[in-house]
Amino acid sequence: MGISNSKDRRALVVGLGISGIATALRLRQIGWTPVVIERAPARRTGGYFIALFGGGRPAAQRLGILDRLRDRVPDGGAYNIDRAGNRQLGLNYRDLPGSPWMMQRGDVEEAAFAALPDDVDIRFSTVPVCIEQDADGVDVTLTNTANDTSVTERFDLVVGADGLRSTVRSLVFGLHRQYLHRLNYMAVAFQLPAPLSDLHPDDGATLVEPNRSLWLFPFDGGGPQTALLNYHTDDVDVEFTEKPVQRVRSAFGPEPTGRTLGEVLDALEGADDLLFDSVEQVRMESWRRGRVVLVGDSAWCVSLYAGMGVSMGMSGADLLGTMLARHPDDVPHALADWEHTLHPHVEVFQRNGIDQRAFFVPATTVELALRKAMMLAMRIPPASSMLRRLRERDKAGRLKDTDIARA
Repeated sequence: MGISNSKDRRALVVGLGISGIATALRLRQIGWTPVVIERAPARRTGGYFIALFGGGRPAAQRLGILDRLRDRVPDGGAYNIDRAGNRQLGLNYRDLPGSPWMMQRGDVEEAAFAALPDDVDIRFSTVPVCIEQDADGVDVTLTNTANDTSVTERFDLVVGADGLRSTVRSLVFGLHRQYLHRLNYMAVAFQLPAPLSDLHPDDGATLVEPNRSLWLFPFDGGGPQTALLNYHTDDVDVEFTEKPVQRVRSAFGPEPTGRTLGEVLDALEGADDLLFDSVEQVRMESWRRGRVVLVGDSAWCVSLYAGMGVSMGMSGADLLGTMLARHPDDVPHALADWEHTLHPHVEVFQRNGIDQRAFFVPATTVELALRKAMMLAMRIPPASSMLRRLRERDKAGRLKDTDIARA
């Protein structure tokens, strides 16, 4: 095991996702030397749909990412469908507060990676196995899983940007079960290999039933949609005991699927790049401990139902750099100010994630009826205007369009 030391202001960023790349970009902007490690053997590409809300776009601009992004929603329709093939005009994700841009996760990751300077040290197949700190720095033992070698290096700051089940969080803050809050829903997302028979590629659709739903998100350019399936479960752990397609078919049965849902489930059989996970939130009183800090889903996962993962990941990284630049000789002070600024916003978005679950996957016939009534009202001009004004006054809706780092 080798040991290396440096007098440079160095930060270890764990995770090469959107939050990790954004953090490395911002640290580099303020003169730090980021070292990025990633568990996977290579950078991810493609991926399911994401939203970039109005509040996240200024941070993306300052990070040098926004000019490489665009809203990829085509000028198609949005429909409510059922298993029998009936359809009516409906709402889509763009009707939510916060003026979201829709795109694929890979679009943002590619844009962020392209903005990263070529000389940033990125190490794939690498994980932290031990993190020990004192008042002046952090010693981290890193293991390369490809060749089973380890090295211990010293950093001025460690940033955990390694997702919902963060290794950094488990090493420094404790076991996952202390912080993960299950909503008892499963989310399955993947890109369809071909257009569906009953939908134009530019059209989006939702099939919503009590405790289960199918969302189809289109992207411009005529390519196939991305599918998002949601369903309730009484036992999250059981969902991981079989192949995803078996669990999904069970959740959406035993009724006949109909053509559209049937084609989606058939496509799921051969999906390679697949998200199959429980819907959870990370709830922590503090995201920092000494010179170790968590960002993005590692710290505050608000759930996909809030839709703020990407926006908050970039906003949090942007603000972190601002606070470190403001307190260059006092990292703990910088982290405290950063956390104090962000926490109230995250609390709002987490409540919003709970509330918006009913929009994505109503749990009861009553929630389903309320959803249908809202969609009907949105097609009636006077009621639609009133509902939009109410949403604009909603605190979560306002914050989704707020530049947190400049608020």
